[in-house]
Amino acid sequence: MRLPDIFLKEMQGFFGSHKDIPEEGFIDSFDEPGYKGIRFSQSKTDVSDREKILADIGEHTDKVDWCSCGYYVPEEFSNRNPYYHAGVYYPQEPSAMLPAEVLDAKPGEVILDLCAAPGGKACRIGEDLQGKGLLVANEISFERSKALLRNIERSGIANSVILNENPDNIAASLPGFFDKILIDAPCSGEGMFRRDHQAVKSYEEYGPSKIVPVQKDILEAAHICLKDGGEIVYSTCTFCEDENEGQISAFIGRHPEYEVIAHPEIKGVWHNGETSALPGSMRILPHLAKGDGHFCVHIRKAGASTDTDPGMPSKDKLKATERKGIELAKAFLGELLGDDSDELTDIPLTIHGTGVFRIPFDEKLFGRLKIVKTGLYIGDIRISAGKTLFAPSNSIALSLDTEKIRKDSYISLAYGDERITRYLKGETISISGISGIKSSGYVVIGVDKYPLGLGKISGSSVKNLYPKAWRMM
Repeated sequence: MRLPDIFLKEMQGFFGSHKDIPEEGFIDSFDEPGYKGIRFSQSKTDVSDREKILADIGEHTDKVDWCSCGYYVPEEFSNRNPYYHAGVYYPQEPSAMLPAEVLDAKPGEVILDLCAAPGGKACRIGEDLQGKGLLVANEISFERSKALLRNIERSGIANSVILNENPDNIAASLPGFFDKILIDAPCSGEGMFRRDHQAVKSYEEYGPSKIVPVQKDILEAAHICLKDGGEIVYSTCTFCEDENEGQISAFIGRHPEYEVIAHPEIKGVWHNGETSALPGSMRILPHLAKGDGHFCVHIRKAGASTDTDPGMPSKDKLKATERKGIELAKAFLGELLGDDSDELTDIPLTIHGTGVFRIPFDEKLFGRLKIVKTGLYIGDIRISAGKTLFAPSNSIALSLDTEKIRKDSYISLAYGDERITRYLKGETISISGISGIKSSGYVVIGVDKYPLGLGKISGSSVKNLYPKAWRMM
């Protein structure tokens, strides 16, 4: 492929100043096809599950060395596969799996993904939190935040807030609030050249000179948001040193309380040594690893870390229809989960407009920010012929543990069953031949043990409640 002259000159200088990094094969790598990968959900699968799923989809795959749940695949398995719809895996370029692995989110932490769309890294963070703590996923572009929302919902992550904000506004509202921050920064995109030829045109139009000031501003906002003792993982998909080592070196120069956290050697990842511009930072280079170009560095802010308390929701006075709606929402959860529904109603359910939500934190923290979604969306209150009705959200199904769904309320269809495809296309499906299912009411339809969505029993059929916007075309 044709590479920009300015990029070729830049890389000539890069390899000239990094004699320890082999140059041979770098330019030729851009004429090779890029690698594709899938990252399995940490919360929905374990190692044995992954082996079965890979067998089901008919792929013998290699693991991604720098991601504990990442695998290479020959093609992208996306909206044509039921496991994707169930949030069992996320299609992700292998190099892009590194930053969230390095961040290493722990249950109970409060974490900000500052540039989160389309959501692959945010979902991994949310999975690692295991329902404890809080994920705040932000995307400055409203259009891109829609993809972020869908992927968070598909992953079943309930303890999250999705924002559509400028980083400076988040910094002004939540100073010193976060334990960890991931910045997958906007960049000149050099590492994407071989899989996205549009990236070459964008690079020629904008280039590093216009993006470096943007990255600087994002880092400064993150510094304000981060508590003492907190950590930042900064990553890009570019080779440009001004956007990588230079950007972070300048940041540490302005804020000497930060230090780089060096990570153990990882196969396929080039670790910058003591003589480099930023010792401890990491690169993935396409001629030396099975992945596109990527840069990643992990830094820590000095000081003693303190626990962040995201608070609890306040109890607001409810109108009669809202109280009735919440009662109906609880009844719906009880119908699906039995006594286990207490785990979703242990915190008072909240009303926003006509929506019913479970929000295990103080929403007022985000009162001055543009919120796309907060907490777990249970469903909507509707008034029809003077009666208060409840319409459940399909996203609730994706957040449920199959083990806690009542056996008479879960329809498990084997991978390959043609009824799964019919369901994902929005069609009514038959439950003939499936025993032990209740005769009426709401049910969850799933592929094996992984929920896909909701339906409602009607005789020997299930009325389809899968949202139009999610359907397989």
